[in-house]
Amino acid sequence: MRVVAAGRSIEGATNMAKANEVKQLLAFGMVLICAPAWSTLFGQQGKIVLSEREKPILEQIGKLRGMPDDERIRTERRLAVEIRQLPAEGNKEALADSLAHLVTEGDPGRETLQEVATTLALAVREKAPAGDADEAYATLAEFARYEHVRVDMADDPRFAAAMAKLEAEDRGRETADFTLADLNGKNWRLKDLRGSVVLVNFWATWCPPCRKEMPDLETLYQRFGPKGLVVLAISDEEEGKVRPYIAEHHFSYPTLLDPGRKVSELFYADGIPKSFVFNREGKMVAQGMDMRTMKQFLEMLGSAGLE
Repeated sequence: MRVVAAGRSIEGATNMAKANEVKQLLAFGMVLICAPAWSTLFGQQGKIVLSEREKPILEQIGKLRGMPDDERIRTERRLAVEIRQLPAEGNKEALADSLAHLVTEGDPGRETLQEVATTLALAVREKAPAGDADEAYATLAEFARYEHVRVDMADDPRFAAAMAKLEAEDRGRETADFTLADLNGKNWRLKDLRGSVVLVNFWATWCPPCRKEMPDLETLYQRFGPKGLVVLAISDEEEGKVRPYIAEHHFSYPTLLDPGRKVSELFYADGIPKSFVFNREGKMVAQGMDMRTMKQFLEMLGSAGLE
């Protein structure tokens, strides 16, 4: 959900010990920097302190992306239950938050999403008000608003504030406009594309879930392009990284460069991948706040009248 500039996050670590620890976790697939709650795991010496019960859970979370989809979904459900059974002290919230940031990659099903959301909500309630759970509240708000999962925290003002923030961001996206150049030098302005269905996708070459969904975007572009679909893939990376990747994989939909991240910030794309669908009247009708499957993309486009 929040795969945010991995390289910059590592470089921004407060000392070399912490940076090395992050790199070690990333080496076996752990997207530590997806969940800022992991900052609570660092002790004064820059080491991560895990209990004997927490270590195997962390290792399993780190292996999720390498699992077949059916095995991954079963493991995510099991891990949610195991984390829920951990004692309140320790790293329960950080583990729950990290699992929550991974479970929304694709379509794990309502049951799995609910298990993970329930676990994170429990961990937050156990930790608050002693700890800083702002990031976890933001994650729970995204589950409630975008994944339509039940989160029983209506009486918590911090959850209400997180929901209000998402509502404000959505209002900003609905009126957003931009002009960016693609790899061929052609300028694309969002407002000029009324009459077409537009899928705006934020991505990067270093982002595994972005790379996983891109072939589906190409398939959709080929299928629905003649019916009026425009796919605009936006990256804030340098052209020297983006162009070879696009050429190697033969993606034909327009790839736009966003130096300075101005458009990313306009859409509050602080994590990627993110996708937004605008109908032919220019109204935002669907959004995906993480990697989407082909089925999920088709549902999004169906909201704009493409079937």
